[in-house]
Amino acid sequence: AMSVICQRALPDVRDGLKPVQRRVLYAMQELGLSADKPHRKSARIVGDTMGKYHPHGDSSIYEALVVMEQDFKKGMPLVDGHGNFGSIEGDGAAAMRYTEAKLQKFTQEVYLADMDKNVVDFQSNFDETEKEPVVLPVRIPNLLINGAEGIAVGMTTSIPPHNLSEVVDGVKAYMDNPDITTEELMEYVKGPDFPTGGIVVNQKELRNIYETGSGKMKLRGKVHFEKAKKRSERDKLVITEIPYTMIGANIGKFLNDIASLVENKKATDIVDISNQSSKEGIRIVLDLKRDADVENLTNMLYKKTKLEDTFGVNMLAVADGRPETLSLKQVIEHHVDFVFDVTTRKYTTLLNKEQEKKEIQEGLIKACDVIDLIIEILRGSKNREQVKKCLVDGVTEGIRFKGKSSEKAAQKLHFSEKQAAAILDMRLYKLIGLEIEAL
Repeated sequence: AMSVICQRALPDVRDGLKPVQRRVLYAMQELGLSADKPHRKSARIVGDTMGKYHPHGDSSIYEALVVMEQDFKKGMPLVDGHGNFGSIEGDGAAAMRYTEAKLQKFTQEVYLADMDKNVVDFQSNFDETEKEPVVLPVRIPNLLINGAEGIAVGMTTSIPPHNLSEVVDGVKAYMDNPDITTEELMEYVKGPDFPTGGIVVNQKELRNIYETGSGKMKLRGKVHFEKAKKRSERDKLVITEIPYTMIGANIGKFLNDIASLVENKKATDIVDISNQSSKEGIRIVLDLKRDADVENLTNMLYKKTKLEDTFGVNMLAVADGRPETLSLKQVIEHHVDFVFDVTTRKYTTLLNKEQEKKEIQEGLIKACDVIDLIIEILRGSKNREQVKKCLVDGVTEGIRFKGKSSEKAAQKLHFSEKQAAAILDMRLYKLIGLEIEAL
């Protein structure tokens, strides 16, 4: 139960990803599938993920990859897919041997940047042959932006997707004022932003949902009336946005529900139903009789079909290694702390690199000033160790010098270990005037 909860079904509050998603993205980066490269077969990505990091069934890995590509499920799709990755109407994706994928530019820059700068901890994989990141250095609160759903043991998580720019504004507001209230945060994050559109009916309850981390949202599809332009045409009731819960087989079920309402003579005003949805978006058209009671019909659709539905929110995520139901503010708080940590580690690493470089360069500049002495030491020594001891501690035993003055000068040398190693690895061409200038 513990491993299902912490290492499988629930996302981590820091990067908002479940282990399988994190591993797929990391495997894609390791394969070099950046946004400017060609797509690669999904089977190759799944194989790498399964063999290196995720020793579970290939179907669960491929499903995770597919969901990260679907723009009708995710606020910001993380994978750029080629081929049939399923549709909003519930058609499954093609088999992984047919589809291809690579990373989105957004994913590369916001989820996987700076991985080489020691920004996150790495752990051994299942057979200790590879290293994998414990968490990805995600720069936005992905838990809110892409939402999450997962069934663990004795607990489930269900977080709706939110609008990227609203959430980022909320994060900025929290940084300016860490004592901000949920109500003030909701001036920026007004509510969920489902990729399928729709309307949240019970907006008054949103504040309570965001404060406690759980509750029920009532979602409605968007319906509008189109008047007939010619006598030969009919008035239409058009549904252009659907509740998020209707994705998949529920669209077909919705059409069947309307058909049975007509058959049972409950919705006598409907003459014809057609689903004209396309790549451009949802468009379900109901042709009406003349002088139909539109308002009455719309209300009936909300009442009797899935055009109005509830979305249960339960903002459960793994925080500090244990599952916790979080409020909107807590999610942002955890994320800001994490980004602060990542950024601190990044600049500490960069600073250390620069300081090492500085130390070596200072050593080489110093060496150029006494190069004749160093050459004398090199020619009079028997091995590398002897030279190193002389450069670092000024030990001159066993080294043949041309004169006493050279030996005295050699005893005063004080290079650091790293500088001595750099001097011994130095090429002769570094002694050209311009090269010394460059140092």
